Amino acid sequence: MKTKIVILSSLLLFAILLLSAKAFSQDKKVATIKIKTSAVCDMCKERIEQAMAFEKGVKTAVLDVDTKIVTITYNPSKTTPDDLRKAISKLGYDADNVAKDKAAYAKLPACCKVDAAKKK
Repeated sequence: MKTKIVILSSLLLFAILLLSAKAFSQDKKVATIKIKTSAVCDMCKERIEQAMAFEKGVKTAVLDVDTKIVTITYNPSKTTPDDLRKAISKLGYDADNVAKDKAAYAKLPACCKVDAAKKK
């Protein structure tokens, strides 16, 4: 009887350790992607960074307004680069080869539109 308890306790401990190791290894699964956008101002930066923070799997998103490149760190088991590009597109911005959603673009403030950047 005592042997069975020791064996069961050992199996339980092993299972807990195995699950803990798997949980920690998933946290380390991250990828980074750089996406060229059509963002033109600090309002664009704020809009894109805030929206990407709510996308599934996204850890961080930082837009460099000068280069128009957003750097996104994400969990590749929860999202894909194409999904991230589509999310940016739905905000009204081009994202690499994914064209901006025209309805979303129409709702952007005037300073966030590509034409506004050309007038500066």
